[in-house]
Amino acid sequence: MNENEFPSFHAHVYFDAASVEKARAVCTRCSEIFGIRMGRMHERPVGPHPDWSCQLTVPPEKVGPVLTWLAMNRDGLTIFSHPNTENALVDHRDRAIWMGAIRPLDLSALD
Repeated sequence: MNENEFPSFHAHVYFDAASVEKARAVCTRCSEIFGIRMGRMHERPVGPHPDWSCQLTVPPEKVGPVLTWLAMNRDGLTIFSHPNTENALVDHRDRAIWMGAIRPLDLSALD
């Protein structure tokens, strides 16, 4: 796989107890519009993520439209996105795209 190829992209929509329904609405709508996979609504930090989150899995050909839609419709939520290559640490640390506040990731979870 070369540096410009990746099997998918993840967009992690961050939320808390006060914004869980807002996040569910954003993720559900995005999944329906683009026909992408919506993961579970994690009501606790998972992996390197410091906040509660829901993961959207985006195929390469839909990255542009999905990220554009999320930028326009995130409703104040923070979104962390990254490609999925063979190097999760580099993907999360060096290839991150943030919408909203940049949150501290626990990169030790990727070692």
